[in-house]
Amino acid sequence: MSLLLNIDTAVDKAIISIAKDGEILQEAVNNEQKDHGAFLQPAIQSILKKAGIHLRELDAIAVVAGPGSYTGLRVGMATTKGLCYALNKPLITISSLHVLAWQAIQQLSVTKNDIPTLYCPMIDARRMEVFTAVYNEHLKTILEPCALIVEKNIFANQLLKSEMVFLGNGAVKWQQLCNHENATFFKAETNALYMSELTYSKYLQKTFANIAYTEPMYVKEFYNNSF
Repeated sequence: MSLLLNIDTAVDKAIISIAKDGEILQEAVNNEQKDHGAFLQPAIQSILKKAGIHLRELDAIAVVAGPGSYTGLRVGMATTKGLCYALNKPLITISSLHVLAWQAIQQLSVTKNDIPTLYCPMIDARRMEVFTAVYNEHLKTILEPCALIVEKNIFANQLLKSEMVFLGNGAVKWQQLCNHENATFFKAETNALYMSELTYSKYLQKTFANIAYTEPMYVKEFYNNSF
């Protein structure tokens, strides 16, 4: 049995959850990005109390490491590492893009003309830029996480060969430019279940991060402290 605390403050919607063997026991949600820092500690205490679990009973603590909001990532990582240090618990990190892709893979069954399906989560990085990556149906990385300027030909070659599912809060920008028949747009929001499934898998495989050296996955240099 495993009890994991999952922390996701990477985007505009923050979710904190307690999961037992990948199944959600309790969760708390905050929709105000600027309040993620104030939200975290009370939310953690609240869901632990509701679940009847003490911090020391946790087997590991997991955090979405990015990409996403610079401030949100720092808040989530600092809180998680502090708890791991204080409680001597393993640290699990996961990509926000990975979680979104996994959600689409689990919720959708997309087939068109017997061609492969790729999954492309996009997180808004302001202006016409997004944080993105591409995965296949087995969650294998096809395109590593990167910052990409959205313009009409960005996935032209891939769309000739594959069905592509685009999702995330950055996909709206791309949807305005893309009308390719092999492009599908899927509305997805931050969801505790899909993070918990992936962090549980990492826990079983003992894929733990180094508490001392792990940093948020910013993908690009930070310039504007409003994001």
